[in-house]
Amino acid sequence: MEMTRPTVRVVIVDDEPLARRGLRAHLARRTDVDVVGECASGSAAVAAIRALTPDVVLLDVQMPGMDGFGVVDAVGVAMPVTVFVTAYDAHALRAFEAQALDYVLKPIDPARLARALDRAVQRVAERRAGVRGESPLDRFLVRRAGRVVVVPADDVDWIEADGDYARLHVGAARHLVRETMGRLEATLDPRRFVRIHRSIIANVDRIAELRPHANREFVVVLRDGTRLKLSRSYRDRLDARLGAAR
Repeated sequence: MEMTRPTVRVVIVDDEPLARRGLRAHLARRTDVDVVGECASGSAAVAAIRALTPDVVLLDVQMPGMDGFGVVDAVGVAMPVTVFVTAYDAHALRAFEAQALDYVLKPIDPARLARALDRAVQRVAERRAGVRGESPLDRFLVRRAGRVVVVPADDVDWIEADGDYARLHVGAARHLVRETMGRLEATLDPRRFVRIHRSIIANVDRIAELRPHANREFVVVLRDGTRLKLSRSYRDRLDARLGAAR
């Protein structure tokens, strides 16, 4: 079922006036959002959420008194779709444990904020349409240099099994996550990712061609030239994703 993009009601929460002004300026460029309130503190945010019942909250983490997580706890199950907007990446893991939809770092990258807002608008549309079920895995939390970094699933080129872990290939970067290939295959968006070998999952958008190999087998060639082995037992599902003819 195709859903029209709704106009979503947004509350901005940040103790810095300049930050609130910047967010409002970004949102003013969109026709699918309506800023219905601004708050400079956590306690004011709780009151505004209860009074205005917005669809989406852009929420700072560190504020005097009640912080962003305190807001989530105080509002409870009535918390709107939440996008944390903060200068501190150390809170990312806790934010997603609090069921945040996204986590945008300051200084704000307009394109990154736009993607977060697109996801928020889509989530609101799904809620209004009564769509149920678990959303596909759309991000990974990886540890790097003592920090927790958010890696969007769309940024992953391919994934390989590594014992009880999985190794994400993201451009030149490599990230190890505690996930099995079976669980990743079951939870990643099947429109974007396809398993091509018992130890390899590929991002469909990165696939450039299938190239003949020895013994009537094929290798999958990615756009960056990476060659991945294609198992015969997974060929049919890859053909179905690509619409390829044998």
